[in-house]
Amino acid sequence: MREKWFVWILTGLLVALAVAACQPPTPVVQTVIETVHETVEVTVIVTREVTREIVGPVQEVVVTATPVPPRSGGVFVAAAPVDATILNPLLGVDSVSATVNRLLYPSLIGQDPFSGALVPTELAHNWEVSADGLVWTFHLRSDIFWSDGVPVDADDVKFTLDALAHLGENSPLQANVRAIATVETPDPQTVVVTFREVVCDTLRNLAVGLLPSHTFAADFSDLLTNSQNLTPTVSAGAFVFQSWQAGDQISLARNAGYFKGAPHLDGWTLRILSDRAERLAALQKGEIDSLALSPAELTEVALDPHLNIYKYRDDGYAFLALNLADPTAPQPGLDETGADIPQTPHPILGDVRVRQAIAHGLDVQAIIRKAYLGQGYSLAANVLPSIAWAHNGEIPPYAYDPSTAQQLLAAAGWVDENGDGIREKEGQALRLRLLTNEDNQTRLDAGRLMAEQLAAIGFSIQFEAIPFDGLLRELFNQRFDLALVEWAGLGGDPNDQRFWQRSADVPDSGFNFVSFANGRVEELLSAGLSVPGCDPAQRAPFYKEIQQIIHDELPYVFVAGSVGNIGYSQRWQGIAPGPWDFEWNVEKWSLQE
Repeated sequence: MREKWFVWILTGLLVALAVAACQPPTPVVQTVIETVHETVEVTVIVTREVTREIVGPVQEVVVTATPVPPRSGGVFVAAAPVDATILNPLLGVDSVSATVNRLLYPSLIGQDPFSGALVPTELAHNWEVSADGLVWTFHLRSDIFWSDGVPVDADDVKFTLDALAHLGENSPLQANVRAIATVETPDPQTVVVTFREVVCDTLRNLAVGLLPSHTFAADFSDLLTNSQNLTPTVSAGAFVFQSWQAGDQISLARNAGYFKGAPHLDGWTLRILSDRAERLAALQKGEIDSLALSPAELTEVALDPHLNIYKYRDDGYAFLALNLADPTAPQPGLDETGADIPQTPHPILGDVRVRQAIAHGLDVQAIIRKAYLGQGYSLAANVLPSIAWAHNGEIPPYAYDPSTAQQLLAAAGWVDENGDGIREKEGQALRLRLLTNEDNQTRLDAGRLMAEQLAAIGFSIQFEAIPFDGLLRELFNQRFDLALVEWAGLGGDPNDQRFWQRSADVPDSGFNFVSFANGRVEELLSAGLSVPGCDPAQRAPFYKEIQQIIHDELPYVFVAGSVGNIGYSQRWQGIAPGPWDFEWNVEKWSLQE
């Protein structure tokens, strides 16, 4: 989930709580009951009665609660429409696998759930960097243990980073370690990472889940086949593995030795409910305790008195991926020597005028309004507004302009010669497949709208909703034309080289599955990561130019910035969701009934 980067919108009450927490107490406190109106959807207004404390003359607002003492017991049940793929944090980068892996595996570096800042709340309790920015020294805690009693130490950090390097193209996270020269462990509580060049998002690259080195072969030969990948009997997170019934549920049990304190919960379970109506009914009946809600689902449960609704601007965006290369003959962006491999252009989408026509032919505002029910915002390029220092606010989104779209298609040689409504060129119809996953109602609705809008300007769109695992195969195998998908968990740094570099154009595993290739972008990405001192003001121009190029070249049509909604049961206390992590304090959750 979450790979998952950025600006967020908290509810009015949570904002008030955060503001109050930053202020010193004042001597005058009066308690009032006030009705708070919170708009949770374009046409739905929730009215809740809450208790607040209004503090003194500075008008601080504090939300009060009536907690009961935490008690042990109970299993928190979450739900997802699709199953995890693998329980190895270096290999399982889909959102479901990532959620489970975060509960099982420790990380070298923690993340503040509210700001997204990287903080020393995991294995590393502090670190320092050399004056030239190349050598990072991490000092590790000594009180974290794997569930079999073996200490989590420097050997695990080194093994994990070396394993990523060894995996290479087999892991989408390969770019995280590409600039590392050496990893040294002078003692069990010290790790020294030396880089070949300055990398301004070093900490984010190193914030990966750690593997228990003693359960894998020292030569990395079993990284893809070790039983730990499917039955991770050795872990060090808040929970330990209990069982995985494929397609049904994953069950975790309390880790009594968790370094942040044993959870109050007996366990945490993820149920796989592929049917949307079944998921929603389970939430309303109390059979599951939390669910990420689509815009349509939000309207159905917004008034449920037994649920809390957490709304936030998520760190991701929905986009239409346009394959720039020939889908019948996928090939990598680089050969074994690192030299560029020229890509055979897509027979239709290889022409930027066709891509521009698609951008002008899509009424993105209507898609946000009708498919996303207003739960989204328009974007012009690839850096979210929440990364304010790097966001290029001068780039306008493509305007909905069917007339311009048709002119562009005609200029590219696509003309409806027989009057059937579908354009042709040299005997080839302007026909494309548009893919998305069948378990996401919002994308289904958006995809249908896209197909209709593009048909109106002369395309023949074959819209296909397929299982999520099938969609991933089509994407990573690069055998698609158009795909409506979403990036999540992008992080707080604008560096997204994993999407745009030729080295990430790797059939079967690379995130540059649209085969984008632009030498200037490669230069700018490198420059933005290697600014001495990593001053944001000096890095910003590089990323702003990248956004302009991405906007002009159109490997993606940006559909909507993500807005997240999570419904969760009021029978639990201690849940304090942040836009960067819902489960960040799961060890403190407890039943209050």
